[in-house]
Amino acid sequence: MWNLPPNDRRYYPLYTECIELGIPVCLQVGHTGPLCPSEPGRPIPYIDEVALDFPELSIVCGHIGYPWTTEMIAVATKYPNVYIDTSAYVAKRYPSELVNYLSKNGRTKIMFGTNYPMLTASRCLEGLPALNLDDECLSLFLSGNARRVFKLS
Repeated sequence: MWNLPPNDRRYYPLYTECIELGIPVCLQVGHTGPLCPSEPGRPIPYIDEVALDFPELSIVCGHIGYPWTTEMIAVATKYPNVYIDTSAYVAKRYPSELVNYLSKNGRTKIMFGTNYPMLTASRCLEGLPALNLDDECLSLFLSGNARRVFKLS
């Protein structure tokens, strides 16, 4: 929204404070809905560089990184401190590469999100059964990963 990528040094004091407080930082990744440039939302190089500079910082990347979902998956796979949330997407619209990652190697890296009040939880869950996620994966996706990353339990 400010046309600044996440690796802009003006954000670095915020990241340092998040580390000191033990809380994750949540960033939008992917194209923007408002009429402003989408380039600052690319996972590579921007999230990639922040994760390198702040390995102790938990980074939750919202909006699945679309249209750079494959880049977002690569960054989440590369760094133990980078996660993806599905905010702003309904389950039936998740890209196939995201569903594949979620059901296999990414089961601890992706968490459910909404875009409330624009998208309610019930609306975002539409089509979830069709993803055929096993019970463990579903539990991690819907609550377990968020509880762990945000230290809620």
